[in-house]
This record gives sequence, C-alpha cells and structure tokens, in this order.
Amino acid sequence: MPNTFIKIATVTVGSSGAANIDFTNIPQTFTDLKLVFSTRIITGSQANIWYKFNNSTSSLSWRGLYGTGSAAGSNNGTTVGLLAGVTTAANDTASVFASGEIYIPNYTSSNNKSSAVDNVGENNATASTVYLVANLWSNTAAINQITLYSDYNFAQYSEATLYGITKA
Repeated sequence: MPNTFIKIATVTVGSSGAANIDFTNIPQTFTDLKLVFSTRIITGSQANIWYKFNNSTSSLSWRGLYGTGSAAGSNNGTTVGLLAGVTTAANDTASVFASGEIYIPNYTSSNNKSSAVDNVGENNATASTVYLVANLWSNTAAINQITLYSDYNFAQYSEATLYGITKA
C-alpha cells in the first residue's frame, strides 16, 4: 500500500536568524515522520546540524558515512545530539543552502527510536559534503517534539517542514 504524506508544519527562519527550528505538540496519529530541511548558518564555516527528540540529549548514538569529493570516511558519537549532517555557511556561495531529510519510523512506539538522515551541505564552488547517518535515541517515550539546531544560528530563509506518514 502507498504511504500518504500529510504536512504537519513548516518553520521558516526570519530576518534575525534563529538558534533552533522547533516542532512541538506533534500529533500522535501517524505511523512515521519525515523532516525535510534547507539550512544555512549566519557565521563560521560549514558546521554540523543536530536534532533532538523531546528536548533530550541523553541516551543517543549515531554513525555517519560521508564524502567530500576528495575524501570519504565515517564517524560516530554519543553527545551533543543526533547528527543531521552539515549545513552551508555564511562564507559559502551566496543564496546556497544545505538540504536534507530525516526519516523517523514508529515514532509513537514504546521501543527505542531510530532515524535515518540523507544530507548535502554545499557551496556551489569548491566543496560539498554528503552525509548518510543512522541515529538511535534509546528512549521508549513517544516523540512529541523535534528540535533542529547547529553550532551557529540559522540564517534567514532556512526552512524545515515536518510530515506525518500514514498507510493509505
């Protein structure tokens, strides 16, 4: 059976930037969730994007595979947050944004919560980074909040849309 995507909410960052992109009071009526994002930060160079469920940064782990065009590798972690990849920075090509998707199956179940990320951070000039990440939040609570954040504030026009997925 085909899946049905229903938009829950879209958040667009305003002219003063934002430290986080938050989705709260997520309905518990879907099977899965999908968060699609397009981001840029206001300072620094390319930086990591993180996310957390229910405002928790404990009991988490991730493993990422990445490629930069000149190198490939893997990394992992258990602190800061769940890895959503990298974001485009202020000193990258103007008006270029990183893009990515986070897929969260069975977000209301009483099991630990896994999620998968597909992300590209680019600058349309000399560098881009591609990430595939597997994340695990070892918590049995249903997910009712998702926060996307970085080491620097998100720039104006950064945007994220949360979809609920049901079986048709």
